[in-house]
Amino acid sequence: MDTDTGHRGPRVTSVLRGLRAPGIAPWAHLYEPPAPSLPGAPRAVFLGVSTLLLDDGETAILTDGFFSRPGLLRMRFGRLRPDPARIAAGLRRGGIDRLDAVFVVHSHYDHALDSPQVAAATGARLIGSPSTRNIARGQGFPDDRFQLAATGEPFAVGAFTLTALPARHSPGDLAPGRIDRPLRPPVRATDYRTGDCYTLHVTHGARELLIHASAHTLPGALDGHRAETVYLGIGALGHQSEAFREEYWHRLVTGTGARRVVPSHWDDFFRPLDRPLRPFRAFLDDFPATMDFLTRAADRTGVRLALPALGVRADPWPADAAPDTVSTAERHAGRAGDRGGTGRVR
Repeated sequence: MDTDTGHRGPRVTSVLRGLRAPGIAPWAHLYEPPAPSLPGAPRAVFLGVSTLLLDDGETAILTDGFFSRPGLLRMRFGRLRPDPARIAAGLRRGGIDRLDAVFVVHSHYDHALDSPQVAAATGARLIGSPSTRNIARGQGFPDDRFQLAATGEPFAVGAFTLTALPARHSPGDLAPGRIDRPLRPPVRATDYRTGDCYTLHVTHGARELLIHASAHTLPGALDGHRAETVYLGIGALGHQSEAFREEYWHRLVTGTGARRVVPSHWDDFFRPLDRPLRPFRAFLDDFPATMDFLTRAADRTGVRLALPALGVRADPWPADAAPDTVSTAERHAGRAGDRGGTGRVR
């Protein structure tokens, strides 16, 4: 037996630490509380990764709709297909029986694997990139219910106005490129290539928010767009430098005038949703480092930090995130009038 702990011990200890998942308890006080049901008041429901439901009682919009959540070994060595039972359970968890639109922020499997099935089951229009369209075609989703995202062009879905803005995937993209033909499952995780990345800007009346899933920035992409709340993707942010994180915060939060940040894409999506959410294991991300940075940045800039709780109907615009500037919705109103109005999805 090799007892040279001076060399092997630290290495083994490092591996063991990397396999641990950090607990969420130190940040449990940040969980969003449930909001009362009020007619016409939008509510946001976090359903893991960057799957977020926005629902005002008349119109319901979902980003991504990823519920299958295959395990790490299947992702790494097997082939993936949507899991109908897990999709149905995820929709029940979100209280979803119908949707007006499913918007896919990019085409990796942890965003787009289930989106055609979710849209088909709920009667929704599916919106995304040409790569997402090929995922949909591979699953038999009808082309006439697919809408290509046109960056910078606002369109109405009920009382919501959505604008797809160009974005960049976080560093270390393991499946870059585009999907240029119908993708018929089962296929490998790396066959779900990134395609185009989007930040989704959402307005409802005079209120504004951003859903930004990938922890990276694209200079100038958000110019002219404001947001009171940012649903901020933080996956792999803990492995980036402090300078990277500062620039990320500056462009997504300070630059948009946000008063509230809700981290997303932080949970270990190799675990099914019937188990408690937990952050990624340390070898995949450094969640404590990310939360330490977000806490310091929020305190320094006077921004409220909130953590989304799975399945809780929360207020995306609570009282402490009141608007204090002319909204993008108001700025776009004049442009829409010049073009004869925006297009409705349904």
